[in-house]
Amino acid sequence: MTAVMAMAAVASAQTPPVSAQPPIKVNVINVCAPSTEEQKELSSALAKVPGKPAFSKDYEVARGHSTLDQSTPIPGMQPLPPGAVSAADWVRVRREFPGATLFSNVQYSLSVDSTNMVETLVLRVREPKDLMQVSIEDSASAVASATAMLSTSTPVSRVKLERFGKSSVALARCSGEEGSPAKDQSAYESIFRAASSIMERYRDALGARKMVPEELARMGVGTSTKAGAGSKKNP
Repeated sequence: MTAVMAMAAVASAQTPPVSAQPPIKVNVINVCAPSTEEQKELSSALAKVPGKPAFSKDYEVARGHSTLDQSTPIPGMQPLPPGAVSAADWVRVRREFPGATLFSNVQYSLSVDSTNMVETLVLRVREPKDLMQVSIEDSASAVASATAMLSTSTPVSRVKLERFGKSSVALARCSGEEGSPAKDQSAYESIFRAASSIMERYRDALGARKMVPEELARMGVGTSTKAGAGSKKNP
């Protein structure tokens, strides 16, 4: 009996307590002030984006209307508070790159909700080793029309790199907290400029300036105000 109790005591000592859990590693992305190494990664990735893109014959154009809540977020849209429901109209254009290029395809989208227009450009790497995709985003007030937004040079507000087996790297324009001055992000302006230049070139290369407003018009986006004005003039 003594031997059995001794063996049980040894087994109990070797078994970790039930409450012991493996350590949890949390990666915090500093989008307002990326490190020097992260800045280099962002600049390097943007430099790899083809300046004069050539596309294959494959392409996709889609449009839709999505009801949004916390369970159905749309990339580029701010998360909704608990219980809130909104809706957005969107247009998406995708083109394929030839087989010899670093990137396999590029996808452009513009979504419009009741308060904002969000423009997103995503380039996916063909054979990911470190870099998986590059995402560039800007936004503007939905008071303007899609035609007006796409006819101007809207500054990019966010650049993000998705990496294979690593945490993401991102840079975003950050305003100061209420009552405090805006953050000094002048050190990152060259990255924002490079990303804005890419967005400009790909709007043209994908034909977004003309195609996107036409697709939104087919869904009635931007036409209700004109219709309302006409009804007031002709009661």
